[in-house]
Amino acid sequence: MEIIQESQAIVFVDPQCPFAWITAGWLLEVSRRSPLRLRIELMSLACVNENRELDDWYRDYNDQAWRPARVAAALLASPAANMWQRFYSTFGKRRHVDGMRENATNLATTLAELELPAVLAEAAEDPTWDDDLRARTRAAVEPSGGEGGTPMVHTGGRAFFGPVLTAIPRGRDAIRMWDAVSTLAGTAAFAEIRGARADGLNTV
Repeated sequence: MEIIQESQAIVFVDPQCPFAWITAGWLLEVSRRSPLRLRIELMSLACVNENRELDDWYRDYNDQAWRPARVAAALLASPAANMWQRFYSTFGKRRHVDGMRENATNLATTLAELELPAVLAEAAEDPTWDDDLRARTRAAVEPSGGEGGTPMVHTGGRAFFGPVLTAIPRGRDAIRMWDAVSTLAGTAAFAEIRGARADGLNTV
């Protein structure tokens, strides 16, 4: 059954996280095809994992993730805060769809394309933005009991890590999945569901 009632959701994303990009893409697809009112908010994967023991490759990945998140935080604190979603979309498309993994180049190119102040790129190396990112991440994660990563979805008075997807559902598939997720969110007894992750990512 497809949803017909108006609903709301907030998805918290880290700009570098491909799973957050896919979940946000799915929810944007739902919002275009249904009465869902969607808000995209910033959180930080680096904050989620900063006190955890990680494999070396994943620690490096998290260290790199500070940079675009700091620039996003600086943007949200600037007079151009209304450009946040366009920044996320533009940076994310280059990284997750086009394969530009070098953050400094992507950030500079994104700011230039959107005609945002180039000085915002300096925030990438400025750890004074980290407390702001920690506060945003707490707001994303704490309603779920303090557990989770990116993405976090808040809907129906509940907060969940995920859903973690390996491809963006489109059309009726997107609506059916949202119907299922919103039904679970509205079920007080629901706590958790897990399954094996499919191989490969399709971030388009």
